[in-house]
Amino acid sequence: MQVALFIPCLNEHIYPSAAISMVKVLNYFKVNTIYVDDQTCCGQPAFNSGYQSEIIPLAERFIKLFADYDYVIAPSGSCVAMVKNHYKEIPIDNSLNEKYNSLRNKIYEFTEFLIKVLNITSIDAQFKHKVTFHDSCHALRELKISSEPRKILNMIKDLELVEMLDSDVCCGFGGTFSYKYEDVSVAMVERKCSNILNTKAEYCVGLDSSCLMNIDGYVKKNKLNVKVIHIADLLCQSLGIL
Repeated sequence: MQVALFIPCLNEHIYPSAAISMVKVLNYFKVNTIYVDDQTCCGQPAFNSGYQSEIIPLAERFIKLFADYDYVIAPSGSCVAMVKNHYKEIPIDNSLNEKYNSLRNKIYEFTEFLIKVLNITSIDAQFKHKVTFHDSCHALRELKISSEPRKILNMIKDLELVEMLDSDVCCGFGGTFSYKYEDVSVAMVERKCSNILNTKAEYCVGLDSSCLMNIDGYVKKNKLNVKVIHIADLLCQSLGIL
């Protein structure tokens, strides 16, 4: 089984630990991973800003690079959703249609891959902390990922999962939304952090580094008593494979 690693820009340049932890966990489960050296941005920021035609070369390049692997895995629901759901809205070269249709059926967010492909039902892991989970918009709404990360968290010995109010409500990031509509974005993340604190959780866990960056920024700026962590990093810690 050839499993290619799709590493989003945010993980490559700002939060590499989530990607590194994902690889360690996959290796723990005997999955041989391949890093595709020539990969670049999937084009999501430009696409969301209205530059659909400008990202055609990026999309076509991505398809050519990844289509021949058995699976493609990323520590992000947002970027997977871009490839899986939005490349079909771009007028890519017709000669790539077959490759794209194949690719979109074998690209997975990390926790989705663990549950749906590897069929993980138990793990020898321990994490003696109370945690709450934030549902990121693209993972939840576009990929329908909700139970998968929770199943994984509930497999970890001594981990107490406490659901926050409105876990499925946006944290206020939304890429360029957060600086185009700063006041609204701040109000949204303030509400999100209030809901996190009300759970008395020690950790807020998520599967998209973009959301976690936004939440963690507010947490640190306001010196709130909670840690923000990607689920891949938490898994690495709980499995003792750091």
